[in-house]
Amino acid sequence: MNQIDLDGRVAIVTGGAQGIGRAVAERFAASGAKVEIWDLDGALAARVAGEIGKGATGIAIDVTDAVAVKRAADALEARLGRVDILVTSAGIAGPNLKTWEYPLDEWAKIMRLNVDGTLHCCQAVIPGMLKRNYGRLVLVASIAGKEGNPNASAYSASKAAVIALTKSLGKELADKDIAVNCITPAAARTRIFDQMSEEHIGYMLAKIPRGRFLQPDEVASMVGFLASAENSFTTGAVFDLSGGRATY
Repeated sequence: MNQIDLDGRVAIVTGGAQGIGRAVAERFAASGAKVEIWDLDGALAARVAGEIGKGATGIAIDVTDAVAVKRAADALEARLGRVDILVTSAGIAGPNLKTWEYPLDEWAKIMRLNVDGTLHCCQAVIPGMLKRNYGRLVLVASIAGKEGNPNASAYSASKAAVIALTKSLGKELADKDIAVNCITPAAARTRIFDQMSEEHIGYMLAKIPRGRFLQPDEVASMVGFLASAENSFTTGAVFDLSGGRATY
């Protein structure tokens, strides 16, 4: 494992109690960062933080609640002096249905978590980053946001919105030492698969030229660099982890 210097940095990882988020939280802690895991399942977040050790903490947060997100970010900053890194891994896939049959309540639920939740977290930490002229934000989108998966219009549209949000924020903060980038992973076999049909899982695997699903540790490697001070120039960019699916 390559060494990434995050010594003394303070990081928030949403959805950090499992899957990609957990792998990122573990990599950050191993790289010297103090990590706070935000997850809807607070008990699981606390347990995972205990397993990670190295000063990691875990709390229950519903990122769709803007007030709660701001309160938690302020509390972390008051306790540790700053928030340097934000990774927005919390998200849901939703059901696999044709667009014209998609229930509006499910559509709204996916947008509320994947898009609004990401926005709430960014709004909560950016003011402090501006004061200190330092920050690294890594927003987790999806290859579906670039290509659009059939029978997953809500998820695809939500992740396309995250990509656009990344580009807007990157331009708005480009004159500061604050980098905003997003990643567009192909499917990784995590608990999000529980929300998908076997047909849809098979479709996603068939689209990956490497012939396998992404490993969470592979995501953590890329995110580790994007969250580091070494990533001092690139911002507003989209980094693929698609196994050859997307080449643009």
